[in-house]
Amino acid sequence: MRALALYGAATTLGSLVLTALAAAPSGGAAPALAPPALHDSPEAHGTALAAGRALAAGIAFGACPASEDLPAPVKCGTVKVPLDYAHPHGRQIELTVSRLKASGRSATGSNGKEKAAPVPRQGALVYNPGGPGASSMYFPLVSQLSEWKRIGAAYDLVGYSPRGVARSAPLSCVDPKDFAEAPTQAPTHPSASYKRERIARAKTYARGCERRAGDALRHYHSLNNARDLEVLRAALGEPKLNFMGASYGTYFGALYATLYPSHVRRMVFDSAVDPSPEQIWYRNNLDQSAAFERRWKDFRTWVAKHDKTYGLGSTAAEVEHSYARVRAELAHKPAGGVVGPGQLQSAFLKTGYYDDVWPMRATALSEYLKGNAKPLIDQASPRPEAAKDDENGTAVYTAVECNDAPWPTDFATWDRDNTRLARRAPFETWDNAWMNLPCAYWSAPRQRPLDVRTARGALPPTLILAAERDAATPYKGALELRKRLPGAALVTEEDAGTHGIGGGANACVNGHLERYLLTGKTPVRRAECAPHREPNPVSLDRAVPRGIPEGMPAAV
Repeated sequence: MRALALYGAATTLGSLVLTALAAAPSGGAAPALAPPALHDSPEAHGTALAAGRALAAGIAFGACPASEDLPAPVKCGTVKVPLDYAHPHGRQIELTVSRLKASGRSATGSNGKEKAAPVPRQGALVYNPGGPGASSMYFPLVSQLSEWKRIGAAYDLVGYSPRGVARSAPLSCVDPKDFAEAPTQAPTHPSASYKRERIARAKTYARGCERRAGDALRHYHSLNNARDLEVLRAALGEPKLNFMGASYGTYFGALYATLYPSHVRRMVFDSAVDPSPEQIWYRNNLDQSAAFERRWKDFRTWVAKHDKTYGLGSTAAEVEHSYARVRAELAHKPAGGVVGPGQLQSAFLKTGYYDDVWPMRATALSEYLKGNAKPLIDQASPRPEAAKDDENGTAVYTAVECNDAPWPTDFATWDRDNTRLARRAPFETWDNAWMNLPCAYWSAPRQRPLDVRTARGALPPTLILAAERDAATPYKGALELRKRLPGAALVTEEDAGTHGIGGGANACVNGHLERYLLTGKTPVRRAECAPHREPNPVSLDRAVPRGIPEGMPAAV
């Protein structure tokens, strides 16, 4: 899946069904490993052994390193996991973990007469925001937000950096100094020569990942992320897992539910990936690019509705023309010397994820056309201080997606599929393709995706949250996941497109989330929530996205 934060220069065991590589993408695909055995394999035995060791060792939580920028009383620690679960006594890697203990008290009453009432602890709630390649070390800070107060009273809030991310045995594919190239082009209908250039860059990038990571590269994939989650559960001393995953986090959460259904207590899937084996990951990315076109139109329609504020056009087509004017000008004269069409695309891609940035982006576009480039430069310029983290996140994203499943190895397939798609969905199609093209030239062995599925009654009730117009994880993914996990309930935010809606702007959604986490109760099968209010057209200095940090704990 295309990862926003990474955009830059992504039961009863006998009842489970495994895929035999369902319909690999046409055009030739790299050979894949055999489907994983669930309970009688070296990896399964290695996971059980590692979990036992983690249970005995626990996690020695203490003050967080300064690099994490997490204030007390948040504590940090590490948990050891095998690099290769088939060899659990071999090389171990450490995953960094953060935790804020449950407050144990929740405010009750109103009208200025609130008082703190004791709340029983329900365990640890582990969160993953997706990616692949994103960290949730910041997650305990959501305790400061009103939407999470009652949840934080009952649960320890636990974040962590998955394998490869940040300080957790970090991956790198290029020197960070060379990563944030700017300005760059981003043609919606690339020429043959530009395609050859991007093919060469994809091959070089794939070789860089192999050279820098060596034999370890093959062990960074979603099945190992699910196994790591099982070891983390044991290290926390939790008999059963409480987990909330967003975006990509829903995928390896679903893998965990398939592998360890009896170890699940509560599980929330926020903005669900379509887990069908044949969708992982090539077809999911094509579907995502198509969905971004619809969400891009939603943004342009909103801007047109507020033409008196922005002056970018009174129809979506006129706003598109204004955007195209800016792209064309930046192609010849980058703003501030660093914001070209590629940086513009990166900045405006975020409008497909979060509508709370719409006023900022519309203002930047409007001001640029009036001769004031500063807002656009401020919003779209690469940040040198973030280059190391951005390069690391992209390396993990690439490794996980390339390792997870077969990909077409003939560029003719990519060219055919993306050329067709770009005719009707030009906004993001080719940029998404370039992000994933290293997978065509990947040397590490590919996994065969597990068929996510549990027997009826094997898994406790779970909760799926989805926005109907989500572009990053199209809504059909939530419908597919619900079919595969009997007993799962789906809460839909209708006619809305924010990516990662739990704990966000919709009180109805938050009510279902809180009720489920605190009581285990879900809607019978599904529930609908009216959309949250559209953003107001406000000036740049007032248009600040919600959250601490920006968008927290939004999915990527």
